[in-house]
Amino acid sequence: MARRLAREFYDRDTVLVARELLGKLLVHRDAGVTRVGRIVEVEAYLGPHDLAAHCARGLTPRTRVMFGPPGHAYVYLVYGMHHCMNVVTRAEGEASAVLLRALEPVRNVEGRTRGPGLLCRAMNIDRRLNGHDLVSTALHVADDGTPAPRVIARRPRIGVGYAGRWAKRLLRFYIGGNPFVSRP
Repeated sequence: MARRLAREFYDRDTVLVARELLGKLLVHRDAGVTRVGRIVEVEAYLGPHDLAAHCARGLTPRTRVMFGPPGHAYVYLVYGMHHCMNVVTRAEGEASAVLLRALEPVRNVEGRTRGPGLLCRAMNIDRRLNGHDLVSTALHVADDGTPAPRVIARRPRIGVGYAGRWAKRLLRFYIGGNPFVSRP
């Protein structure tokens, strides 16, 4: 049986949380359907000093969730059409998060899951879940006891070329060789 992650899991260094999310299960219970996908790719966003992070412009109504507390979902719309989901990390006020980029379908997941927008569509995640407490039962991350991935690849984040030196930082992590990763 899968065990829901506790708030303490998220209240740690963002890069550590990002790496340890790999292999965990994203669970969304909605309208009588439980969708489950294994997290296979993530990106870490390290706070206001990280020019690729939404919080780099400071506290705004959109970024308020990123400023904590940890263990909540930061869900936003990109390009006016794709939802993306992050998990908030670190102590309240530090504005760090991990973007979920790709899932391996496990149960009741229809459609493609290679990329953050496709992942959200397949899991039926949208802005209604922005700020949702991930320690709840409806939307959460769980550990089913699957051993940690043997090979974790590390690459630059995708689509953040505007972020100067932050664009080249190796803050995208994925399970090496997994066919559901958005791109190697």
